[in-house]
Formats: sequence, structure tokens, C-alpha cells
Amino acid sequence: MNRITARMQELAARDETAFIPYITAGDPTLALSGEILLELERAGADVIEYGIPFSDPVADGIVIQEASQRALKHNVSLHDVVGQIRELRTKTKIPILLFSYFNPVLAYGIETFAQDCADVGADGVLCVDLPPEEAEDYKRIMVDAGIATVFLASPTTRTERMGLIARFSEGFLYYVSRAGVTGVRDQVETSVKGMVEEVKRHSDIPVAVGFGIAKPEQAEEVARYADGVVVGSAIVDCVGTNGESPELIERVGAFVRPLVEATKRAKAEVAS
Repeated sequence: MNRITARMQELAARDETAFIPYITAGDPTLALSGEILLELERAGADVIEYGIPFSDPVADGIVIQEASQRALKHNVSLHDVVGQIRELRTKTKIPILLFSYFNPVLAYGIETFAQDCADVGADGVLCVDLPPEEAEDYKRIMVDAGIATVFLASPTTRTERMGLIARFSEGFLYYVSRAGVTGVRDQVETSVKGMVEEVKRHSDIPVAVGFGIAKPEQAEEVARYADGVVVGSAIVDCVGTNGESPELIERVGAFVRPLVEATKRAKAEVAS
């Protein structure tokens, strides 16, 4: 079974919400982003979203845009990241979801990319700008290689599309908690809980919620009703603030641990 699917099933059996951090591969360097990934696992992450740097990340706010630019200054490519995962697999078995725009995947070659992902031990791919209506061949190729395909739903998703998005998603469906680009927000949109419930009316696939979650209290709130909590910009900002300092890895771990703890206690508190 795919590692992402297996991890989400294990957590569901324990009535526990997944903590899913996002970082940009190559920020501040490819070697250091690999070390951050390992630190995120030590801090309690369940699945890692590993972002492929891209020159025009239209779904991402300024924090992740700047992270991509830092990585691209080192010429980090999708080929580099795929190669790095082979090395990381000697140190960790944590599920790794590659987060990319479709252009790098298309330039790589979808079939070659899918097979290379399988060979090195990547577990899934989320192409943020690929709608399911255009993804039939892509999904077939990925599924044949054993790679999970994660797709996005958002507050603007029409009810009639929700079932399609759920059918095309494997591992989990990523619910974008608000319209617009990524970035830290002071509070979670009040509509999110109802929209997660709407997704679940169309499918039994796990639903992870992201975009804007930055604080432990926000993570705990979302974790009460979602199957996964995604935190990206706040972690990427921590990386950017610390750069290549000797304290980088330790500080990222210290920032993430309270978020993990909040995510994990949410359903335990509801049960009690």
C-alpha cells in the first residue's frame, strides 16, 4: 500500500489527525532542506509536503515565492529533488508528497517522472494547477506507478465538482481553506468546517486542510474536524528568517513541535 494512504489509515484507526508540514526543496540549500525534512519527522510530522521550486508559483503568497527564488538561485530542479529523495530514503520512511506545478512535471515527462518517483521512494504528487478534468492520463500513469495523486478543493468549488475531485484524489484530498494565495492568517475561515463536511458527503477519502494555518490554536481548531492539518508558509518563513544559520534545524523543530502537539491533542480532547 502507498505510504501516504497507509499513514492516513493508521491515524484514522487511532482517531488522530495528521500533521502535514510543507517546505520548499532547496531552501536555503538542497542539503539543508533535506535536513529540515528529517527534523520535521523527528518533531512528529506524519506526511511531508516537499515543494518543487518554480519560477511562477501563482497559488503561493510572497513567503513561498521567495523560498522558490532562493532555491532557484542554486539551480535546484525537479530532477535534483527526485535524486535527493533516493538519498533520504536511506534515512527515513516518512511519506513524502511532492508539491509541484504541472510545467516541471510535463517538461520531465509524465511517465518518466512517475517511474522515477516510484524508483526513489516518493509517495505522491500534488500538481497544484492541474484540474482533474485535464488529468485523466496523468492519473492513470501515476496510479500505474503506485504514486498517490492529491487534488485540491476550495471554497469556490462547485458541489457537482466535489465528487470528481474526490475520485481523482488518493491518500487524501487537500481542502484549501480560503480563496487566494498561501500565507499566514490570524484566524481560520468560519466556513471551513462545513466545507469539510460537504467533501465527506461525496467521498470517504481523508480531507486535509491548509492555507493560512500558522498557530497551535488554529491547528487544534482544524484538527477537531479534519483528517489532516497542513502548515506551510509559517514554517517556510521560519526557514527564511534563519537562513543558513547553525541554529536553523533546531529552530524549525522548536517552531513545529507545538503545532504537532496541538494537532494531536484536538480529537483526544473531543473524546474526553
